Parts: sequence; structure tokens; C-alpha cells
Amino acid sequence: MKVAVLSTVAWRTPPRHYGPWEQMAANLTEGLVDAGLDVTLFATGDSLTSAQLNSVVASGYAETPDQDAKVLECLHISNLMEHATEFDLIHNHFDFLPLTYTGLIDTPMITTIHGFSSEKIIPVYQKYNDKNHYVSISNANRHPLLNYLATVYNGLDITDFEFGDTPEDYLLFFGRIHPHKGLVEAIEIALKSKRKLIIAGIIQDEHYFRERVAPLLSESIVFVGAAGPEERNRLLCNASCLLHPISFDEPFGLSVAEAQLCGTPVIAFNRGSMPELILHGKTGFLVTQTEEAIESLKDLNTINRKDCREWAAGKFSKEKMVEDYINLYHQIV
Repeated sequence: MKVAVLSTVAWRTPPRHYGPWEQMAANLTEGLVDAGLDVTLFATGDSLTSAQLNSVVASGYAETPDQDAKVLECLHISNLMEHATEFDLIHNHFDFLPLTYTGLIDTPMITTIHGFSSEKIIPVYQKYNDKNHYVSISNANRHPLLNYLATVYNGLDITDFEFGDTPEDYLLFFGRIHPHKGLVEAIEIALKSKRKLIIAGIIQDEHYFRERVAPLLSESIVFVGAAGPEERNRLLCNASCLLHPISFDEPFGLSVAEAQLCGTPVIAFNRGSMPELILHGKTGFLVTQTEEAIESLKDLNTINRKDCREWAAGKFSKEKMVEDYINLYHQIV
């Protein structure tokens, strides 16, 4: 089977730091190659892959800001569509824009919906409901107006995450610096519980960081910036707990799965996909407010870190994701 995997052109595939869509496109591509499929990855020219790489965009517009995002996206998507007849299947990781070509090509397309940036994009998905095959990344992130073929959880390369059974005495916030991710709430939890908090992630909302976060930084509330794979692994496996007090219905939450792969329990606000990612009382705690999170910190010693690892490895491995998608490919083709 010849498969085209369409990644984005915001970041390199896989990303150097942030880039969950690109990371999943990379993990899937490598897994499909390992499974013996003939795969071409459509991504930026600096992407790293063992598949064939097809690119008309040298580098991502988020990494080389003097480029026009819309121009790059048009060049990138149209390039794939002009090669559509060469493939048995197209796997779209590029949101709704590629759907607009599917009435013009015969090659079937499966689209992983990584989330909805706004209700305003739903009409495009609706228009192509019967032409496309939509996959959700959690049951919580399904839109009632769309038809879904399946839910396939994001899959991670387990070997990238070291198990840590002797954590250090710090809490961790790992994610983009944005109000949705609840960093101020994580800081409140750390301060009230008198615990050290390490903060890692890209600053996505400069005003939020400058006005709400920066004034709270101290010797015990430490911001370390973006963390690449090696630093991410070190921070996750040595943390006593990952704090994830989100203020939105998160579609998935890669850092939650990554932390558990390292044996680190997660305390998260019970929204979106969190009940699908965390076994309450066994791999972490689902709470509704900061005071409840602070109380849950007292029960961390009841969590067996090996249970966290085993749970995440069974649910969120690259191998399981690839197997699930290949089954869907055969249904479609």
C-alpha cells in the first residue's frame, strides 16, 4: 500500500521543541515504514524521516518568520494533491484546508482531527462529511455534526521516555505558556502547598507570561523555557508530579501521556480528554479546582509509578497507534 502522510509546514517534522501535530505525523510515518508500507511524507524540507520526503517548503513558517504562512500552505497542500494519483491513500494531519481538494481527486483521504481552533471551521468538515474519513484523537473531542470512522489515541515512541522510580522533590508544568493550559493555577497550587515548581514550554501568549507569570517567578517557581527531547525526558522522569490544571476541553494532552510513560503521576483538571488519559487514583488524580489539587498532592505516595508506565505504554504507544490506523486503511481501501 502506498500512503502519503501530509504534515503541516508550521514546524519541522518531527518538531525540535513544540509541535504536537508534527510529532504525531512523524511517529505515524516511522511506524508505517517499520510495518512495511510504502510511505511518502509531505513536510518541510528540513524534516527527518526514513520514508520518502516530498517538500516544496524549505523550513517552517513558525521557525522562519519572514515567510508567509498562507502562501506556504497553498504551495504545500497543492503539491500533494498534484501527486494524489500516485497513492492508494492520503493521511491528512493538516486540519481542514486539504479537505477542499477531495472533491477533485479520486484518492481516498483519512483525516486525523487534532482539535478545533474554532466553531467557524466546522462547515468545511461538514461539507466533506460523506467524502472523507474522520478520526478523533479522543472520544471527548468529537463534534456532534461530524461523522467519525474511529478514535485513535496519539502514539508515542516508548523508548524516548525513561522510567524514573526515584523522583526529586519538585512539581512540573510542561506545556505551552497560554491561559488555556493553566500555568497561573499550577503556580498557585505550588505556592499554597509550599512545593518547588519547574515550568517548561514555549511562550505562546507573551502578554499572559509578562503580566501574570513573570511576577511570580522565584527560586521556587522556576521557568526553564522550551525543552527538547533530552531535557523533556529528564524533567518528566524526575518530577514527583505533573500539574495539568487546564481551563479548556483539551483534545488529548501529549505531556500527560509522556509524564505517565516516565512513571510520573498527573494531577489534572477533569476536562476534555483527561478521563481517557488518566486512571483516577492509580496513575494520577482528576480534580475540579486548585484546592482539590493541593489535597491530592498529599496522596501521591499512593500512586505506584510502574502502574503509570504500564498504563501509558498500553494505551499510547506508537505501535498501537500504527496498528489501529493500518486497520482503518484496509477498511477504506
